[in-house]
Amino acid sequence: MLRPTIISILSIAFFFQSFAQQPLHSVDIDYSNPKEYQIAGIRIVGVQFLDSRMLLLLSGLSEGDRIQVPGEAINKAIKNLWAQGLFEDVKVQATRTMGDKIWLDIVLKERPRLSYYNFEGISRSEANNLREKLNITSGDMVNENLLITSQNKIKNHFIKKGYYFVSTEVVQQKDTTQNSGIALTFVIRKKRKVKVNSITFKGNEALSDQKLKKAMKEVKEKNLFHVFKVSKFNDGDYEADKKLIIDKYLESGLRDARIVSDTMYAHDEKTVNIEIEINEGNKYYFRHITWLGNTKYTTKQLNDILNIQRGDVYNEAKLEKQLYMNPTGKDLSSLYLDNGYLFFQVNPVEKLVENDSIDIELQIYEGKQARISKVLVSGNTKTNDQVILREIRTKPGELFSRSDIIRSQRELSQLGYFDPEAFDVVTTPHPESSTVDIEYVVAERPSDQVELSGGWGGGIVVGTLGLVFSNFSAKNMFKKGAWRPLPAGDGQRLSLRATSNGPSFQSYNMSFTEPWLGGKKPNSLNVSVFHTVRSYGYSKEDPNRETLKLTGGSAGIGWRLKWPDDFFSFYAQGSYQVYSLKNFTSGDFIFTDGRSNNLSGTFTLSRNDIDAPIFPKKGSKFSFSSQLTLPYSRWFSDKDYSTLPDAEKYKWIEFHKWKVHAAWYAPLDHYPKTKFVLATRVGFGFLGYYNPGIGTSPFERFYMGGDGLSGFNLDGRELISMRGYGNNVLSPANGASYAAKYTMELRFALSTNPSATIYTHLFAEAGNSWSTKEQFDPFRLKRSVGVGLRLFLPMFGLLGVDYGIPMDKVEGRPVYEERFQFTIGQFFNSWNSD
Repeated sequence: MLRPTIISILSIAFFFQSFAQQPLHSVDIDYSNPKEYQIAGIRIVGVQFLDSRMLLLLSGLSEGDRIQVPGEAINKAIKNLWAQGLFEDVKVQATRTMGDKIWLDIVLKERPRLSYYNFEGISRSEANNLREKLNITSGDMVNENLLITSQNKIKNHFIKKGYYFVSTEVVQQKDTTQNSGIALTFVIRKKRKVKVNSITFKGNEALSDQKLKKAMKEVKEKNLFHVFKVSKFNDGDYEADKKLIIDKYLESGLRDARIVSDTMYAHDEKTVNIEIEINEGNKYYFRHITWLGNTKYTTKQLNDILNIQRGDVYNEAKLEKQLYMNPTGKDLSSLYLDNGYLFFQVNPVEKLVENDSIDIELQIYEGKQARISKVLVSGNTKTNDQVILREIRTKPGELFSRSDIIRSQRELSQLGYFDPEAFDVVTTPHPESSTVDIEYVVAERPSDQVELSGGWGGGIVVGTLGLVFSNFSAKNMFKKGAWRPLPAGDGQRLSLRATSNGPSFQSYNMSFTEPWLGGKKPNSLNVSVFHTVRSYGYSKEDPNRETLKLTGGSAGIGWRLKWPDDFFSFYAQGSYQVYSLKNFTSGDFIFTDGRSNNLSGTFTLSRNDIDAPIFPKKGSKFSFSSQLTLPYSRWFSDKDYSTLPDAEKYKWIEFHKWKVHAAWYAPLDHYPKTKFVLATRVGFGFLGYYNPGIGTSPFERFYMGGDGLSGFNLDGRELISMRGYGNNVLSPANGASYAAKYTMELRFALSTNPSATIYTHLFAEAGNSWSTKEQFDPFRLKRSVGVGLRLFLPMFGLLGVDYGIPMDKVEGRPVYEERFQFTIGQFFNSWNSD
């Protein structure tokens, strides 16, 4: 009885209001006595944007319906229309009656529509990002749902970016240019990004707080020791780190571990605390491991590869690594895939979980061996196909091998022509014929370089301009259409370089390298020529003008070896330089007039398996070289050289020079996405003589200290950088016969984008040089520490700056003479190589 009474009262009140607003119509209704009417006509009044026919359907009223007035049908129609959330006001008015007929108007007032919206308190780029997420457009209905949803999206967007204390406000303004138009302004106060004050765990007994915090790679507590990992909170990183926490438990056999809850709350206005509650569950162990389907390899062979024993902690990550992808290549998939079993599959199945033990059955499908049908390349817009194909280890007709594909990618990366992050390999298997097509997808990157360098030597500024065309094509030099702007694509290297400080010093160099001499084997040919002139005072015509001219050239051949492995190479080079001096009293030469000849052979055995040439993350480099001249004084003369003048003594320079260099690169986090790399280098050098009457050659000596970028290298001197010290201050004035240098760098990649590779490093160096064997002591060194930055731009090469602090005293120099050293387009030698 209560419900009909309330409805009647509401309906009477509604009609009283309706009729009060319709003075032109006289409708005689007895409100105390509801009467049944038939709807003779019904209209929707007041809408501008909505479909009247659809609104009538939503109301539930239509012509011909018989209803009580007042009554439930009208009340239900009002509720139906209110429920749409589209109106500010809903009324039903009786416009006239005739007998048992009634005419009704449904009077609606639409909610305002959105004209436009904007943001305050954020940048234009942030506003553009938000517009994509809000997904609201002009003409949308402005209601509470739109306002609340939009504000929540804005808050969540900035909370995920670390702005935990962000606040929003919506300001509504009527748009006078449109009827029912509303303009919205979202006022955003981001405040500052929050940092993590503390991370605490509850319920963890098997793993300590410290181990769990270490498992979190991105979200770190505010700590002075986190130099490269800021403690600013980021929601996306936090979600990823929670997964890493569970992965850490899985590695420890706690396969039921889960995060029960996690809470973040404000510590103060700048930091938050994080609490994570964990249910560790039980610890599990491997028990029985059985194999099914293996015919190619014995169970013992497979168990040796798997390297998991009964009683080992149940570690899913280790199981997957040993089955599918061990970075060392010692996994089950590699065993099969490197022997042509492209269709190989292995599926680990848990057969029994009993108490704390798990039985595993490894189900193998070996399939048939697949041979390579086609090898294709794509994406090379500049480099010719044969340059790529000759580096690829997978050949048509051979068995499929995953390790050959990985090695091929490494060789293509070493060329320096392609973006290593864009490499892709598409395999198209054909099971019906047991063959596979392999497509190598590459993306060209700029590889030619302009060298712009400056150095300070002998009190004079020296400038260098060099051009390096690293993907040159000599055979197309005489083809008119190939000059775009230069003939390119054959993988040859052409280098042109000029150095000068004005009229007193000029040096010109040209070199050419063919990496595949003959095009069939990776035997390289290198040819270079150079000419240098140094002079002092007077005009060119003056007979008293001091001049030194150095002219020479070299030719060398390199072989890629197959033993001990094919990372080894051997290089042999013959070179000849002639020194011509006239009245040259201003330099460091020991005679002023005469001519010296340097005819030598250099032999280098090296090994290089680093993964990338610019920012190597793993691998090593090693080289052992000897440079030898003939012992002219022993073989072709019986003179007493100890009594000869210097010009005669050094007419034919004789020496033997030996060098050993090694470098190691080790990733300090997850490879290949590692950003931290430890780089270690060591180098030794020795310059010897054949005849005690001549002694150590004044040519080819070692000079250590500074940036290793002195502008003058006229006597074949070998410049060894040593950050933190001045140029050449760690060597005798006339050079050294022995040298040793050790370097350790902790590198952090800021960007590995091939168009701009940037990394910073902390370094520690130690080195020294000595004149005699008696003085030589590889542990009596000068030390330095510092920080540096490297930027590699394909067009300019490697640019860098270092700030070094010397740790040991050098006679005549301050003990702590900090030094900035700049590197601009330097072509590093083996001592200074990055």
